[in-house]
Amino acid sequence: MKNLLLSFALSFLLCVSLSAEEAGKPNVIVIMADDMGYGDLSCYGATDFETPHIDQLAAEGIRFTNGYCSASTCTPTRYSFLTGTYAFRKPNTGIAPPTSPSIIPAGTPTIASMLNEVGYKTAVIGKWHLGLGGEEGPDWNGELKPGPLEFGFDHCFLLPTTNDRVPQVYVENHRVLNLDPKDPLWVGKKKPTEDHPTGISHRDTLKMDWTHGHNSTIHNGISRIGFYTGGHAARFRDEDLADKWVEKSVEWMEENKEEPFFLFFASHDLHVPRIPHERFQGATPLGFRADSIVQLDWCVGELMKTVDRLGLAEDTLFVFCSDNGPVMDDGYADGAIEKLGDHQAAGPYAGGKYSVYEGGTRTPFITRWKGTIEPDVSDEIVSTIDLYGSLTTLTGGSIPDDGALDSFDVMGALLGKPDATGRVDFVQQDNGKGGNYGFRSGDWKLQRHDSKKTRNLEVGKLLENTPVPQFQLFDLSKDPGEKNDVIEEHPELAEKLKGQLDEIITSGRSRK
Repeated sequence: MKNLLLSFALSFLLCVSLSAEEAGKPNVIVIMADDMGYGDLSCYGATDFETPHIDQLAAEGIRFTNGYCSASTCTPTRYSFLTGTYAFRKPNTGIAPPTSPSIIPAGTPTIASMLNEVGYKTAVIGKWHLGLGGEEGPDWNGELKPGPLEFGFDHCFLLPTTNDRVPQVYVENHRVLNLDPKDPLWVGKKKPTEDHPTGISHRDTLKMDWTHGHNSTIHNGISRIGFYTGGHAARFRDEDLADKWVEKSVEWMEENKEEPFFLFFASHDLHVPRIPHERFQGATPLGFRADSIVQLDWCVGELMKTVDRLGLAEDTLFVFCSDNGPVMDDGYADGAIEKLGDHQAAGPYAGGKYSVYEGGTRTPFITRWKGTIEPDVSDEIVSTIDLYGSLTTLTGGSIPDDGALDSFDVMGALLGKPDATGRVDFVQQDNGKGGNYGFRSGDWKLQRHDSKKTRNLEVGKLLENTPVPQFQLFDLSKDPGEKNDVIEEHPELAEKLKGQLDEIITSGRSRK
């Protein structure tokens, strides 16, 4: 009898031990919206439309009021999210052109490779926009490597660039999907022939007109940035993108439900050209931009339903975030400005995409892990760049000394643990070309504009360059809209913050 009881006790303790170990390795789904502002969800104050599924994530988890991405454009934010390193540390991490080689150097540790090493199945589905291929750029008719599979992902199904840039094809793992060798795909920077249809020469054929810059090759009635020919069997229809991301994500989760998995669901919905599926067109009074938000909310709902159906809700950590703040007219005449009404896409914050004002990088940020995270609203400072360091701690992974140079462990704050804190200070950047930075330290925000100009101070107006002083200082506790520069009233504090920012930029790393 004693032996039986001892055996039972040992079995019980083993089960408890395994459960504790498994509890540290939840499935992780990171949903990254594209060009979504702080005020673009009903749980963050939007009133002209509703986002019930994302609202549910917030109601069942933690809604952060100080959640950030690290840059106010997509490529540098995605780079820093995956590598845990500020994008300004590496040249050529601005918005990637269609022919860009891989921006992430071969052998770079990533959040995916770390999770892969501790037993996770990993996938990225959706927008990539970090370049593909070696120094010569993508081989569209051959193997597209290095790419996600060389950086720790087991599977990828991609929009290779961003949809206002050519080509409009899917990439699955190393190859363009459904590409006919008899109709090779060519992508270039120059018009291939004199009679090649473009948004300039065939403007009267467009179903969505361009306003600036997006006037090269036409596909699906929309002209894009860059030129391409061929690959007709591989081309997709813009309206079907969101459905395809959901389809492939559900399929992959079903195939990998028995093991811990990491899914990076990289939405494209709010990014131009905004062409939601027909069933979402007219869903809001604000036009295609807000219709695309409702479409994204549907996508989130489908992922949540799948997790519930597979019985994984209490084993899955959701993180919802955005790659940068909002923009209205970003190259197409889609009514975003004209139909904006009273909607405040950036919430109470100034600036948006392309700027280091708060509206450029302070975005919706939500975590949910049923049974582990208690519902709450948090003022702690958290950022997409810290997901690498935080998940490393949670899952028992490791970071090499030369990896994740700026990613900190804020998992306690992400999980809402009592007395846990987020970041103390944080660097924001724009697209990287102008050398413009924001440095938040507590409630203080230093702006450093080496270009002495900024973009898009008021979301809802046409993009324009606005002159600004090289340095400005704001007290966000009193002035969240960054309207009152107080640098002359606090010269010593300003000099201290300038020194701290310069040290972070020049030192090569901030993680000790």
